[in-house]
Amino acid sequence: MFDATLRITEIFYSVQGETSRAGLPTVFIRLTGCPLRCGYCDTAYAFHGGNSMSIAAVLEQVAQYAPRYVTVTGGEPLAQKNAPLLLAALCDAGYDVSLETSGALDISGIDPRVSRIMDIKTPGSGEAAKNDWNNLKYLTPHDEIKFVIVDAADYDWARSLLQEHQLTQRCPVLFSPVHGQLQSGQLADWVLRDRLPVRMQVQLHKIFWGEVAGR
Repeated sequence: MFDATLRITEIFYSVQGETSRAGLPTVFIRLTGCPLRCGYCDTAYAFHGGNSMSIAAVLEQVAQYAPRYVTVTGGEPLAQKNAPLLLAALCDAGYDVSLETSGALDISGIDPRVSRIMDIKTPGSGEAAKNDWNNLKYLTPHDEIKFVIVDAADYDWARSLLQEHQLTQRCPVLFSPVHGQLQSGQLADWVLRDRLPVRMQVQLHKIFWGEVAGR
């Protein structure tokens, strides 16, 4: 397993900007490649390139930061066949591991110790047709669902889905405004108006450092 390789765009230490772990110092492992092209994507630099690294080399680099929390992100991490091996190895090493995934690819084979943060793509992303709805049945209270909201139409769509599939009974649900496109206060007003049992979030790392890659 440790000899298996992946394409890695970057490994860096920063503050987790999203999810229930927001604010926690975290090592991020950004895998290269993504089959989606969301209109608001802020990590297009991870679509191509990267460096081939063995799982052993990734673990060695992560250990230098002596972290408690590790997040595997992308791109779309699950587009690489060895991503599940990396996630399991990180759990075996004793880290608290989360996976940021689009939800377009099967999550059923991920180590149950991993917290799967599944981003359900809204119509405003341009990629809603790629959502794999079978993934919903694999979610547990250990996981989280994220909706990135572009506008009022996205919000209405997400609210309907929330109710139709009783998503908050499966796991925590996060609503996030697209940075620079939808005012966070506007989204908060909608959530409060409709009394939705969701967690509002903004991207802390962009508040701290702006549009800086590797932060």
